[in-house]
Amino acid sequence: MTWLELADGVYARRYEELDLTVGLVVGDERCLVVDVRGDVDQGAELAAAVREITPLPWSVVYTHAHFDHAFGTTAFLPCDVWAHEGCRTELTTYGDGARLKWIQHYLGENRPEMAEALERTEITLPDKPVVDTAEIDLGGRVVVLRFLGRAHTDHDLFVHVPDAGVLYAGDAVENAEAGFSAFSFNDGSFLAEWPGVMDAILALEPKIIVAGHGDPVGTAFIEKHRDGLRELVALKNGIAAGDLTTDEAVARSSYPGDVTKAALETP
Repeated sequence: MTWLELADGVYARRYEELDLTVGLVVGDERCLVVDVRGDVDQGAELAAAVREITPLPWSVVYTHAHFDHAFGTTAFLPCDVWAHEGCRTELTTYGDGARLKWIQHYLGENRPEMAEALERTEITLPDKPVVDTAEIDLGGRVVVLRFLGRAHTDHDLFVHVPDAGVLYAGDAVENAEAGFSAFSFNDGSFLAEWPGVMDAILALEPKIIVAGHGDPVGTAFIEKHRDGLRELVALKNGIAAGDLTTDEAVARSSYPGDVTKAALETP
């Protein structure tokens, strides 16, 4: 649980739990918190940590709707909560189910304190929807919220700090060197479209990309795993064409078997 200053007033904060990485961008008049952790207690810890950096009024942005990024908002209220419009839909439709799922997960891991915190957590829906792009003026610094396409979810929102060359990517980018796979696929992911999102990241020419889990990365990491995604797309197409079995595709993949199988099961 440490702050890493990536540029003047631009921070990432790493957590042992789920190897989550959140962010903070500080302007002259306001600050922006990028993701809020996964429950009411975790959010309160993050809010206190932000206050160690700055006393300025804050807004919050969710990179996507998954619980570890979007459930810890209570301690920040009242404030603006930004997200892609699809994030609100996801939270409205599936948020309570996800909360119950993770309560059971933590009970199964014999971590009742984590389950209890989620039981006390109220999900905060975003009230500042983004369709394609939006700008937030923090005073002397403008942050651009960008929807670059469907990847990890159908509503991944990127937080771009142009003057610092920093891009917060949420779980559209995960750092494999931190012990996670390079990608976290689920039934709401879009394998075929993900390489194009990586190209869009590169087109912004960021110096630093903050992964949703693990350490920040550079453009070489994005290029490597964009090409890896293209490989996974080709393997999936090969199965659809009848040229490969799933087992053959897994054997040919550059990624671990569980990652490849998850990718092949995406829409």
